Amino acid sequence: MASLGIEAEQEPLLEDRTAGSREWDITETEEHYKSRWVSIRILYLTMFLSSVGFSIVIMSIWPYLQKIDQTADASFLGWVIASFSLGQMVASPIFGLWSNYRPRKEPLIVSIFISVAANCLYAYVHVPASHNKYYMLFARGLVGFGAGNVAVIRSYIAGATSLQERTSSMANTSACQALGFILGPVFQTCFALIGEKGVTWDTIKLQINMYTAPVLLGAFLGVLNIILILILLREHRVDDSGRQCKNVNFEEASTDEVQVPQGNIDQVAVVATNVLFFVVLFIFALFETIVTPLTMDMYAWTREQAVLYDGIILAALGVEAVIIFMGIKLLSKKIGERAILLGGFIVVWVGFFILLPWGNQFPKIQWEDLHNNSIPNTTFGEIIITLWKSPREDHSEGPTGCPIEQAWCFHTPMIHLAQFLTSAVLIGIGYPSCNVMSYTLYSKILGPKPQGVYMGWLTASGSAARILGPVFISQLYTSLGPRWAFSLVCGIVVLTILLLVVVYKRLIAFSVRHGRIQE
Repeated sequence: MASLGIEAEQEPLLEDRTAGSREWDITETEEHYKSRWVSIRILYLTMFLSSVGFSIVIMSIWPYLQKIDQTADASFLGWVIASFSLGQMVASPIFGLWSNYRPRKEPLIVSIFISVAANCLYAYVHVPASHNKYYMLFARGLVGFGAGNVAVIRSYIAGATSLQERTSSMANTSACQALGFILGPVFQTCFALIGEKGVTWDTIKLQINMYTAPVLLGAFLGVLNIILILILLREHRVDDSGRQCKNVNFEEASTDEVQVPQGNIDQVAVVATNVLFFVVLFIFALFETIVTPLTMDMYAWTREQAVLYDGIILAALGVEAVIIFMGIKLLSKKIGERAILLGGFIVVWVGFFILLPWGNQFPKIQWEDLHNNSIPNTTFGEIIITLWKSPREDHSEGPTGCPIEQAWCFHTPMIHLAQFLTSAVLIGIGYPSCNVMSYTLYSKILGPKPQGVYMGWLTASGSAARILGPVFISQLYTSLGPRWAFSLVCGIVVLTILLLVVVYKRLIAFSVRHGRIQE
């Protein structure tokens, strides 16, 4: 993972220096340069571990919830899943504000400690005699609260890199986050070998099994992360040209550092970028949510087949995202971040347009008057439940196909598998492009001033999108079917593209806007 920053590190820190000019007398020493990139790499690791903390238990929450509390239903499962994003949404502005006025070590260490404590609590939710589901809800909410440090990570990296280094560093950050989401379920699968029973340490009432081992690993990695931050992380801030700036949240700034440039931030560009980021995460969250119900309805896949095949598809999209993140670093130097962002939204629109049902072939109808677990009839939790449902629970796979309760099944053409896979590939290209470009541009718009609060609001908008996206698509898909659902998504993307076109010229770096450097 350390190699992710090499390309950015090899770029010249300052260009076109004029000898004798006071503006370029303040250069970065080799020691400062190495310390700065060590600190940035530590935060790459922190971002990776934060995303692993979310995904490492995502496949086992439902069976564990059923095991510890028989009163838990699919509706409550939805709250457990959403609690992570809710906690992150609340915490992000708080940690961001904290990081603006104090050394970034403080909110980072506190947030990671909260996540460690929350993981330990998750390992003990089986102990209380009753209300176990609420302990799990609280534990997952606390893990999300700790993950609010994403705002601190992004603001630190934005403040510790020049404009020339920014896109590469942000792409590396996103790549680490994507790797965490990919590898989390892989770790969970490995721990499945332990089994449900596992081993019990009676003295401290600790059960180590397939449900608790992943979070205990997460807690251990969190402690290691805290140690690395204490030992290696240093406060660094540079301006858009790469010169050292005075740190408003640093213990003692040296006398040879330049002051943070003054000037107003373009609030229109700030709000517009928050909206763009919200739409990016909203669209991908709803796509992830609808994959399993859609494939079970259209291709008559069993629950077991859907979990396997859709898991492979989503894992492939994760690998594709990492490749895109790496390629973006090169492409952005040739055509710029704004062009990539616009192109990414266009690719996403094409992906959802391809998903629209066409032709005269209809999906197989599930005539049996039985409940189909693939369809979220009332709650978000009932969508997610299909990811954990096992055929062994009912001793039968039950009926397959599009359930008769959904009237649209009779008159909506099926979405062919080639259609679906093509769409998934395009969305897998457009999403990471829009994701990294939106907050790269955001950091450049904000300039060299402390960005903690602003990054907190950006992270909060992303968390809100991950909550609202699944609810939006589940209701539309169940009631009106894929044609209306994906048509409305296409409409949302078109409106977003229009917004981007309107504010396109305003999405420029702080220093460019104030005429300090050329774009």
